[in-house]
Amino acid sequence: MTEENKLKAISNFKDLVIWKTGKELVVDIYRLTKLFPQEEKFGLADQMRRAAVSIPSNIAEGFNRKYSSDYKRFLFTALGSCGELDTQLEIVLALQMLDANNVQKIANKINHESRMIRKLLEKIEASIAERKNFKKKASPEERVPSPLQC
Repeated sequence: MTEENKLKAISNFKDLVIWKTGKELVVDIYRLTKLFPQEEKFGLADQMRRAAVSIPSNIAEGFNRKYSSDYKRFLFTALGSCGELDTQLEIVLALQMLDANNVQKIANKINHESRMIRKLLEKIEASIAERKNFKKKASPEERVPSPLQC
């Protein structure tokens, strides 16, 4: 990554690597579920597609929220969808519906996406804590008791 890319501000959810990876997962899942037997087209395939679409959708929606607490909530939903999708892939493997190598590649991508979401959640939490500490230090009038407190 160049210095210019590091310094580039993220102004849109489409700039986020986790959103891009989530979108790739959706494409991967759609391609994978096309290979399912016909009787699964509206069962497990539909569930997997919904879970996959939920990941980048919640990342995008959370990014566009005004408050960090809202963003966190949507990221937790995306993380839950990662777990849901990973579980569904395990079911696909157990039922021997698809080649294990193809399924494993997608499972690895889901695992990577989950780790990135957790890392972003940690950064948001640290940012919230930092702002709280800054507010406490920045407003000395809060430390002076009001006449009503005396």
